Amino acid sequence: MGTSKTVMCSLTHLRPLTCAASASASRIVPYPPDLLKWVTREGGFVHRALDIAQLGSSNGLGLVAKDPIPRGSDLIVLPHHLPLRFTTLEHDPLLHHLARQIPEELWAMKLGLKLLQERAKVGSFWWPYISNLPETFTVPIFFPGEDIKNLHYAPLLHQVNKRCRFLLDFEQEVKRALASVKPDSHPFGGQEVDASSLGWAMSAVSSRAFRLYGEKDQNGDRIHIPMMLPLIDMCNHSFNPNARIVQEEDTDTMKMQVKVVAETAIKEDDPLLLSYGSLNNDFFLLDYGFVIHSNPFDCIELKYDGALLDAASTAAGVSSPNFSAPAPWQELILSQLNLSGETPNLKVSLGGEETVDGRLVAALRVVLSSNVETVQKYDLSTLKSLDVEAPLGVAHDIAVFRTLIALCVIALEHFPTKIMDDESLLKQGASGSTELAIQYRIQKKCVIIDVMKNLSRRVKLLSSKETATAEG
Repeated sequence: MGTSKTVMCSLTHLRPLTCAASASASRIVPYPPDLLKWVTREGGFVHRALDIAQLGSSNGLGLVAKDPIPRGSDLIVLPHHLPLRFTTLEHDPLLHHLARQIPEELWAMKLGLKLLQERAKVGSFWWPYISNLPETFTVPIFFPGEDIKNLHYAPLLHQVNKRCRFLLDFEQEVKRALASVKPDSHPFGGQEVDASSLGWAMSAVSSRAFRLYGEKDQNGDRIHIPMMLPLIDMCNHSFNPNARIVQEEDTDTMKMQVKVVAETAIKEDDPLLLSYGSLNNDFFLLDYGFVIHSNPFDCIELKYDGALLDAASTAAGVSSPNFSAPAPWQELILSQLNLSGETPNLKVSLGGEETVDGRLVAALRVVLSSNVETVQKYDLSTLKSLDVEAPLGVAHDIAVFRTLIALCVIALEHFPTKIMDDESLLKQGASGSTELAIQYRIQKKCVIIDVMKNLSRRVKLLSSKETATAEG
């Protein structure tokens, strides 16, 4: 939970050939081509009521409605050739070789190679689109080292460092691969490719690409591949979107086209909003460079640790906790929950749609019980559910929830600052990456506090029922 003790790795010390280290709303070139006209000229469709406008001081450029648009209207249609994609049909062995060195979890870098290639290519078909891309991104790999530390959340620090280390290592891999390439075969037009340019490309893709249906495989099934969608990727995110992406087969060409359709009636001056997915703030900050306030899908990652849970149970006043030394029958159930055994998955979470990770709820219910016969009456799905009221008894669930509340208190204590401290720093004028880091850690603390409130309500309700039963 606390700040990682590993050395903070950042790309800001590198020569920023293609990505500045500070936030900026500028495009790659000062006066890029009109993207609306380009899409239309190349056979696409753009609703006459759409325009590109600045959306506030920190949201950058986005699409807005100049006039009301009825529900169900086609807003944007991109023919098959307009999305930028990197597929197995590409005829560039060197690019494919480099792509194979990229782990699947960093899929954005694969398409990023194609993006860099097109950016370097004189007369690229996609130049009108690429020139409209941001010059810089607000993702953490470009934070100064101090602001990476300011995130105060070890799981995210680990991911940031992992990405930075990958980019620094991949820079060397690219340089080795290009060392003996002749100028006329150079995939990037003879230009030097460093960690900064790679980071720019990966960030451009992760913050703007959509995973949609692409080419067909040998069985005739369409493969999901990432695509950069000109103009469509200027729609901002909302968990309550007013538009959605649809893929259809063009009846004339029999090729796939990508459409944006109005999900609701759109009022004049409303921005176009798509849902990027039910993601937590780790993903939003890592891939998109922003934080969602009161994100219903945000959560805190913890490690299932016997000693930590023993401490939480003791702090909660629960007698004889034995998480560090569960009984054999308890150990068996923990193995079924994949919290014990040879290769357990010890990551559990607080927050999000479940409020508390079901595996953690079940583990506490099992380990805090001494009655194997009672526990074995219930299947794992029942033991994992917070909505199943007190399957092992009211007093037992009260002990479980109090232990979880104590665990929340411990998790909060791992943050070196309190919310009031963070809010004070924001009022003092923190900006850029510092402001983002502070907003991020505030939201993580709010998740924990919301879980504590939820559990406290459950304890109060169960306690009142316990009292009513005793008096009855």
